[in-house]
Amino acid sequence: MSRIGKLPIAIPAGVDVAVDGNVVTVKGPQGTLTRTVNSIITVEVKDGQVVVTRPNDEKTARSLHGLTRTLIANMVEGVNTGYKKELEINGIGYRAAMEGKDLVMNIGYSHKVVMSQPEGIKIEVPAPNKIVISGPDKQKVGQFAAEVREKRPPEPYKGKGIKYVDEYIRRKEGKAGKGGK
Repeated sequence: MSRIGKLPIAIPAGVDVAVDGNVVTVKGPQGTLTRTVNSIITVEVKDGQVVVTRPNDEKTARSLHGLTRTLIANMVEGVNTGYKKELEINGIGYRAAMEGKDLVMNIGYSHKVVMSQPEGIKIEVPAPNKIVISGPDKQKVGQFAAEVREKRPPEPYKGKGIKYVDEYIRRKEGKAGKGGK
């Protein structure tokens, strides 16, 4: 039995989970998320908990069991508290700002990098060198944060670029600088 899949998901107060066939809808204070689960897996709401079960021990059923449970648990947590990724910009003259619904970044290119805010995601720039991306969908928040970081990943010599706040950059020494050939 899947160690993760067999655990029930507690439904917090203010969150409503509805199962219609293989479509799971979770509503909460942060918004509404809907996901279609594989038809092999059974999802039920019992006694204020979501229970995910599988019909047999075949390889596909086993692999989908824990995955489905984790995805539904992430949906419940997302609509209840939400997810947040914080990015930090390092470099002289590197900065970010919000212009309407667009994130505008000066990150060392000859032009400004403009990224529009996706549906269901909130972008904040509390300081010129800090970007906070938040929303109820864990996958969308993480994907957009990765796309922002991809515009100028941190380099190992001076650490210039966009990095996650909790990310550690392995620094390199640079050239030794011996004289002669």
